[in-house]
Amino acid sequence: MTGSPILLEADGLAVQIADRWICCDLSMQMRAGERLVLLGPNGAGKTTLLHTLAGLRAAQQGSVRLMGECLGDWKPRALARARGVLPQRQPDWFSASVLETALVGRHPHLGRWAWEGPEDVRIATAALKQMGLSHMHERSTLNLSGGERQRLAIASLLAQAPALYLLDEPLSHLDLHYQMRVLEHFSELAREGAGVVAVLHDLNLAARFADHVVLLDGAGRMVAGTADEVLQPHVLSTAFRHPIHRHVIDGRVTFILE
Repeated sequence: MTGSPILLEADGLAVQIADRWICCDLSMQMRAGERLVLLGPNGAGKTTLLHTLAGLRAAQQGSVRLMGECLGDWKPRALARARGVLPQRQPDWFSASVLETALVGRHPHLGRWAWEGPEDVRIATAALKQMGLSHMHERSTLNLSGGERQRLAIASLLAQAPALYLLDEPLSHLDLHYQMRVLEHFSELAREGAGVVAVLHDLNLAARFADHVVLLDGAGRMVAGTADEVLQPHVLSTAFRHPIHRHVIDGRVTFILE
């Protein structure tokens, strides 16, 4: 969104796992209100790159800035209020109610010894409603299905209300209805000025959702640009090592495997 403030920047970013490079010399700017999708085959390093952009691991070279400030210079509580991360897995180490778990998202906004107040409960309750969990406030998280647990994790992140959302496979375990509901809700948050970075696997959903794409091929090569620049059949076919065809059906970009 031209004219919006720059929310997330990477400058000459190089990321490595053991002796394998994930990406080299990634430079990009993401403005408030934009949606960035990370794509690539399994094992290409999408989660590692997402964690680097979130400040959860250090890059081998280059820097990441959030709202113009290097991630390493942020104080932890301030960083937790500014950016939220949805991990790929949400383990349940002990029993808690659905509402108690959603309220975890409010912790960055509380004082050190403060308890959640009525406003925090209101925000968490609204987030649960967005994810179709209004009727489950008192249910134990140990009794949830995989899809319900995923929606609860998203609700907790929504309750955190950061400026930047980083989502690692947010559609895992979700049926088609909730896949679309989640993408539409994060698109609405982007229209309201949030930034969203998401790891996705479905090319058609990526085409529907993304403003910008970073495509990793698993061999250290990377293509970054607008969705229209990156989501081209020859680029995708090379990265995924399989022929992919692009069509426009009823005004929507659609990809079909050969």
